[in-house]
Amino acid sequence: MTSAQTILLTGPNGQVGFELMRTLQGLGRVIALDRNALDLSDVSQIRRVARELKPAVIVNPAAYTAVDQAEEEVAQAMQINAEAPAALAEEAKRLNAVLIHYSTDYVFDGAKEGAYMEDDAPNPRSVYGRSKWMGERAIAEACGAHLILRTSWVYGRRGKNFLLTMRRLAAERSELHIVDDQIGAPTWAVTIAALTAQIVAQGVAASRSDEGWWMRRSGIYHLSAAGATSWYGFARAIFECAPPARTPRLVPINTEQYPRPAKRPAHSRLCTDKLAHTFGLHPPGWRAALQLCLAAD
Repeated sequence: MTSAQTILLTGPNGQVGFELMRTLQGLGRVIALDRNALDLSDVSQIRRVARELKPAVIVNPAAYTAVDQAEEEVAQAMQINAEAPAALAEEAKRLNAVLIHYSTDYVFDGAKEGAYMEDDAPNPRSVYGRSKWMGERAIAEACGAHLILRTSWVYGRRGKNFLLTMRRLAAERSELHIVDDQIGAPTWAVTIAALTAQIVAQGVAASRSDEGWWMRRSGIYHLSAAGATSWYGFARAIFECAPPARTPRLVPINTEQYPRPAKRPAHSRLCTDKLAHTFGLHPPGWRAALQLCLAAD
């Protein structure tokens, strides 16, 4: 790949896609297509667009992410999270391109005590988790050059996420009950985009003289912030790092006290050693990243 070649980016209006649209600049000709230009529920359109643009790299952060709603909208979740990645992977292989795709800690059931490794067996507890796992499998089965980046608890300054929900509720309520027995790593969308861009930059430089660079690195990588906390701990940190005009009282509760349609893993911390070993990248601690995110206030 040379810097003049095309990078196709899906979902530029999403949390991660919005940041990728910025971090990927300078690494190629970035063509960012929203759902009006590229409907991921339409496989024939995916194939047509890919063949017209002939990208060297496809970056796919777009996804169906309504975890609870997916329990009712099974077909739609499967279309976007499983069938679309399969088509993108097949077209990437046809074009001798690389597909960079994002997955989730929700492919795991949360029963493991330690951090999850890339080769731990998935066992999703929700339709959303299952749809993302099926997308992972489809990409691997296409046998082209690919990176599947699993991340967790994504948040940022736009879209729908826990950070923005907490800040909105702080202005509306004097007391918030927050789940304290689900453990994971809140991961800033900017962190994901920045590290992705560094991987692409390595590939741009290396593949000029080494056509097999991407293929030898193909597989699953965990990309989430270092450390771990609960949703309750995350909420406390949000208000500590950027105190609102009125800080609500936070009450820790367990999962059973806050029933949701989709089951979440109780523990989904991801080990990022493989990312560090392969690409020399070390995600920052979750609290340090949160402080940077909130520094713009």
